[in-house]
Amino acid sequence: MDDITALILDDHAAFRRGFARLDDARGEEQLTAVWEALALHLEIHAEAEERILYPHLLKRASSGEARDEAKEETDDAIRDHNKIRDAIEAARSSAVGTDGWWKAVWEARTENSEHLAEEEDEVLPDFRKHAGMDLRVTLGAQWLTFYGEHPSGKGLTFRDKDPEQYIRDNS
Repeated sequence: MDDITALILDDHAAFRRGFARLDDARGEEQLTAVWEALALHLEIHAEAEERILYPHLLKRASSGEARDEAKEETDDAIRDHNKIRDAIEAARSSAVGTDGWWKAVWEARTENSEHLAEEEDEVLPDFRKHAGMDLRVTLGAQWLTFYGEHPSGKGLTFRDKDPEQYIRDNS
């Protein structure tokens, strides 16, 4: 079984490939096909992290500095997810391939790249240090189940979240 951190890294690699495919896409049909799949995956991924990873990150940090760090990392992640969602929504309000669409897609790409770097350099290494393999594998199984239960985002609503409320609700 894969642990959750490996599955998250797999998604991160898929996002990088998706944006590279977008660079190579030509014409409205190709751009639409690549972008719609990528945007949906970005939104599903954010929901999965918010339901599975970040609640455990908050709960495992039981004392002073670790708790503050977990709250800060979670606050940052929720804000990043919101910016990515907002950019995806902005892209939907412009015709594919137009300057407005490209501007929104570039915003999603930039926000996503920054978010991936933060998770890969800070959140995931910290999580690996403090979460045993059994928990990581259990959460990995939950991650796979989540994706299986929500094919193409079925049953999910992709909305911005208030970071402070999220932290209160999940701590």
